[in-house]
Amino acid sequence: MPSLKDVAKKAGVSLTTVSRVLNNRGYISEETRKKVYKAMEELNYQPNEIARALFKKRSYFLGLIIPDISHPFFAEITKYIEYYASQKGYKIFLCNSYLDEKKEKEYIEMLKRHQVDGIIMGSHTLDVEDYKSVNLPIVALDRYISDDIPYITSDNFTGAVMATNLLIERGCKYLAHISGPLELNTPANDRYYGFLKVVKEKNIEYVVVETKLNKFEIEEYERIITELFEKHTNIDGIFASSDMIAATAIKVADYFKKRVPEDLKVVGFDDINIASLFSPSITTVKQYKDKIAEKVIEVLINKIEGKEVDKKYVLPISLIERESTKIK
Repeated sequence: MPSLKDVAKKAGVSLTTVSRVLNNRGYISEETRKKVYKAMEELNYQPNEIARALFKKRSYFLGLIIPDISHPFFAEITKYIEYYASQKGYKIFLCNSYLDEKKEKEYIEMLKRHQVDGIIMGSHTLDVEDYKSVNLPIVALDRYISDDIPYITSDNFTGAVMATNLLIERGCKYLAHISGPLELNTPANDRYYGFLKVVKEKNIEYVVVETKLNKFEIEEYERIITELFEKHTNIDGIFASSDMIAATAIKVADYFKKRVPEDLKVVGFDDINIASLFSPSITTVKQYKDKIAEKVIEVLINKIEGKEVDKKYVLPISLIERESTKIK
């Protein structure tokens, strides 16, 4: 296996010069840089990333812990996080926790052993003290963990207000909100609070149903929505806390002979790719996943570099109306 000395000899430069080229330190002429890279290519020399990390006191690896990569929202946002991390010279360790406390702890320990520079937490099952003891820069993705850990989220409250008002404007008299597990202290709970604000102010009849903790399963959504239609036969509008739930509601509504949007109007949240492809296409509150990912990477790198960051970043949303609320 060729060494750094071999590269220096072949390029006709000193060992120090090769080291400076690899670590991008000090002034190096373009001609010298090309000589070193050409020598590396001819010798098939692979830089020792661990040694470089020790030298720079930075590994240029980030950990990303998410609940379920099969969920379209997390799959899409992971794509953007990887892209923006790469733009800044970082690579991603992707960890799929399934909201399992044991797995989450194991992943955090693994990331520490691999000397990642920081962690993006898109899952949150541990006690606050467990996160504080990590001793690494952490940024939370749509999760509130503690006052010491900054988090990035969308304007869930405003999105919920817009969605609920749209259902009422389209003539709905009895609304259902299918929320996430409200026992989790997450920014997404603001979708519930925004819904409540509108229905109470406008004196609209309503019901709220929670999905279970640690569940992102279509079968679970189908069960909940089936029970909802059986108990509340006159529901004519649904605000779902995700597009996956909204799509499931449309599917179950068909079983109950409820036509969308004639008999039932549905609004989702996220604007995942299937929202526009589903039939009928789903009206939804759009989260700008690319902007969220960009901000997550920006804030985490700022923390890694010791810069001051805010505690909370709330990014704008927009309401995208499609066929599930429009009557032709």
